[in-house]
This record gives sequence, structure tokens and C-alpha cells, in this order.
Amino acid sequence: MRVGLAGAGRIGAAHAETLAGFDEVTSVVVADVDPARAQSVAARLDVEAADGIDALFRAGLDGLVIAAATDAHPELIIQAVDARVPVFCEKPVAADIPGTLAVIDRIADSDVPVQIGFQRRFDAGYQAARAAVESGELGWLHSVRATTLDPAPPPAAYIAHSGGLFRDCGVHDFDILRWVTGREVEEVFAVGRNKGEQFFTDAGDVDTAAVALTLDDGTLATVSLTRYNGAGYDVRFEALGSLGNAVVGLDDQAPLRSVEPGVEPLPGPAYPGFMERFRTAYAAELRAFLDVAAGRIPSPAGAADALEAFYIAEACEVSRKENRPVRVAEVRR
Repeated sequence: MRVGLAGAGRIGAAHAETLAGFDEVTSVVVADVDPARAQSVAARLDVEAADGIDALFRAGLDGLVIAAATDAHPELIIQAVDARVPVFCEKPVAADIPGTLAVIDRIADSDVPVQIGFQRRFDAGYQAARAAVESGELGWLHSVRATTLDPAPPPAAYIAHSGGLFRDCGVHDFDILRWVTGREVEEVFAVGRNKGEQFFTDAGDVDTAAVALTLDDGTLATVSLTRYNGAGYDVRFEALGSLGNAVVGLDDQAPLRSVEPGVEPLPGPAYPGFMERFRTAYAAELRAFLDVAAGRIPSPAGAADALEAFYIAEACEVSRKENRPVRVAEVRR
């Protein structure tokens, strides 16, 4: 299988290395808007480099992985579908809801598979939590808790074009909340604050947020987000039911410290970031894409899933700005 990669930044380079390690992948072709960066990654990994994105589509691809900047996602997805090349794209599909809807509408009549990068669906812990919910062993759920706590903020230039904390960061929690529980979010109430760098305020964003969500079966959920968790990268999920619970992310590298007497600290070290925490999940996600591209399985996370998570994020942003509960139906288009 010959796989193309659009975007040779940090996550693109990691994807290229993963793809090159799969026996089924006979060649990886890397392209970037900066040809020198693509050449550098290709040389380091001993894979091919294409002379620009357009050249990538002339390389005889069996699949395309998109890890380029967000504003390039819509055009690349559509170009791949038009060329009948199965495509994997890191979230989001587009920078906003209208852009996402435009892509979905444009590719609606095609049978070319599209997979969106929600890597938590491929993490063993989240998969076990979903299985526990589906089997009924937890009883009925009364509460769900999710956290994404970054150890340090990204650069100011990134924040200015990120779409905000809910769309950029919280969207992973919103997707996995839907996926694990099998339920939809009906209403949110979100609050956010800034206690860190001024560039968050300048961008109209927040560095810390908390969301209370009501699911369509009455289950209550909370999502906590921050860019300033000095203890380390902390991503956890708790499904709490009438008969039991399932907790994701409580392992030896969780950045948690008990102050109870006699309780031993976790051995650590804490996860420094998302690539380390989800390295295995990213690999499993790309392996699944090979099966999607080969026609062995349907896409496990399509553009419609990205849209649903985006609707929740949009409702959160409206709620934060207007200081009121917002039903997700209000932002649907």
C-alpha cells in the first residue's frame, strides 16, 4: 500500500514514522507547503518526499493522511475524495460549522471513505470503558467526568487561530463522551476564565473552562479543560453507574499526587504531552485507516462525528459568552 502524508509538522512526522513501520505500507510519500520540511522528514525516515501538495496527488496513492494546518483540511479532503483516494484527516474537518457542513455536503454522494482523527476511540482504556457501558455491568449511568488538562499553553500564534479551547481541545472530550456512552448531548452550561497569558484574552479565548452537560437520557456529565496543569498532561474519563464504575487514564504516569497519609505516590514520570499519552492509540488509529482504505472495514469516525462534536463545542462557546444554558439544538444548522 502506498500512502501519502500531507503536512510534515510534529504530528505529521510522527504519523509518517508510524506508517513507515507497518508491513502493509510499501512506501510513504510526504509533502508539505514547506518543501524543505518535507525533505527533512523524508530523509530522516528514509521515505519519499513529493515536491508540493499537488505532486502528492500524482504519486499513485492508495490512501492519504492529512496532518496539515486546519485551513487546508477542507480542500485536501475534497481533493482526495474527487481523486477517489481514501482519506484520513486530523480533526477538525474545517475551522467552523459552516465549513464542516460544506465539506460534508460536497462529499455526500461519494463512496470514498473518510476517517477523522479522534484517536481516543483507539485507546485501550476508552475502549474498555465503552465495553463496560454497553455490557450493562455499570448499571445505569448517573455521572460522567472527563478532563483534558494540558501542562503548558501552546504559542500565542496558535491560540489566535485555534478556534478556542472548546473547539480545539474540548472537542476530543465531547467526541469520546458520545462514543463511550452511546448518547447525545442535549444541553450545556459552560464557564471559562483567564488567569494566565494575556494572549488568550486578546484572542477572545479562555485558558481554563468547566462544562456541565446533560445527555439525552438524563445522565449528567462534566468536562474540565485547562492549558496550565503544571503537574503534567492529565487526560481522564470516569463513567459512574448504579452498579460500578470505569475509570480511564488512572495509570502509573497519571499526574496525580495523593496527600493522604501513607499513600504511596504513583511511580511516574507524568505524561509530558498528548503524543506520549496516546502514542499507542495513534498507531492503532492509523492501522485502522489501512483497513478502511483497503475496504475491509467502514470508517470508524466520519465527518458526521466531527460535526456532532463541533456542535457541542459551539454550544459551549455560546454558553460561555452569554452565561446561560444552551441546548445543542440551538446551534444546529
